[in-house]
Amino acid sequence: MRRYETIYILRPNLGEEEISKVIENTNQIILDEEGTIIELNKWGMKKLAYLIKKESLGYYVYCDYAGMPAAVSEIERKFRIDDAVLKYMTIKTAVAISEDQIQQAIGAVSAREIEAQEAEVAGDESAPEEPTKVTEKKAAPEEPTKVTEKKDAPEEPTKVTEKKDAPEEPAKVTEKSEAVPAVETETK
Repeated sequence: MRRYETIYILRPNLGEEEISKVIENTNQIILDEEGTIIELNKWGMKKLAYLIKKESLGYYVYCDYAGMPAAVSEIERKFRIDDAVLKYMTIKTAVAISEDQIQQAIGAVSAREIEAQEAEVAGDESAPEEPTKVTEKKAAPEEPTKVTEKKDAPEEPTKVTEKKDAPEEPAKVTEKSEAVPAVETETK
C-alpha cells in the first residue's frame, strides 16, 4: 500500500446532499480497493485564485488515505467524468505504508482533533461574554535624537592604497550582444 493525499474542488452551486454524495463515492472507491481513509477534511467554500470552468468559488475537500495505485486511477477517472468536480490533485506522500503506520497516522489525526476541540472549548470559557471595544491610541510624535560628536580624539586619516601590479578584470557584459567571430586570413 501507498499513502496519498487528494484535494478536490467541487462546484459551489452543489447542495449539501450532492457534495456528500461525491465524497461518499470517493471514499467508497478507496475502501473497495482495500484502502484506509486516514483523514477527511471538508475545508468548505473558498474563493479561487482564478476562474476554473467559469467558477470563482469552490468547495474544497481534503482526503489523506492509504491505498493501491488502482484506487487513485479509479478516483481520477471518476473525477474527469463528473461535472461536479472542478479540479483535483493527488500526490503520493509515501511509497510504502504498513498497517501499523496507518494506525499511528489515524491516532495522530484523532489526537490533533481532540487537542483542537479542547483548545476551542478553553478559548470559549476564557472569552469574555461582552465584546470589548478596542480603541487605538495615537502615539505622541517622537522627538528627534541628538547626535553628539567627541572632538577630543583626533581623526585618523583613511589610507587609500592602489594595486598597480594586479591585472584588470574584464568587464562583464550585461546586455545581449552579437559577437562576430574573428576570421583569420592567410596572405601569400
